[in-house]
Amino acid sequence: MGEKRTLAIDAVTSVTLETLSHRYHAVLLRYFARRGIGRQDAQDLAQEVFVKLSKGNLLENVVSSQAYLFTTAANVAYDFFRWCKVRADNPADSFYETAQRSDNFSPERLVGGRQELTCIVAALNEMPERMRNIFMLARLENLPRSEIARRLGISKSLVEQQITLATACLSEKRRRIT
Repeated sequence: MGEKRTLAIDAVTSVTLETLSHRYHAVLLRYFARRGIGRQDAQDLAQEVFVKLSKGNLLENVVSSQAYLFTTAANVAYDFFRWCKVRADNPADSFYETAQRSDNFSPERLVGGRQELTCIVAALNEMPERMRNIFMLARLENLPRSEIARRLGISKSLVEQQITLATACLSEKRRRIT
């Protein structure tokens, strides 16, 4: 947060984003903790709130900065819980365990693996182009979510959402073939 942008706060005073962060960071951590969010995730979500507030001139016409801050925090928490639910409903663990076994493979297993790979490639090709590109950047090129968002000019939460949806699509396709 090296940028010292002045924001109109409470329609009377003005404060830098840095001051706002110092004033509300610990409060946001408690806010997220009361909602059952772990410390590390709460740190990330608090940071995301301030990133959202730093974009554009969002606070120029805001009457109450505190209300706007907590509305933003509530939306960030809602997105977090929605992301957690999708991840819980579509676990990737069984896929990774199966893919990473080092057994001696029988010819039947090799044929099955090739069929599964063909199915996964087909599922990737069926995805919308943006979702497929985001998924491949994240999973094949191991790019950080923030870098993908920057490259594609979209939000980090949209990147997370697209990766989660792509993972769910692949999981569903795999479930249908096994």
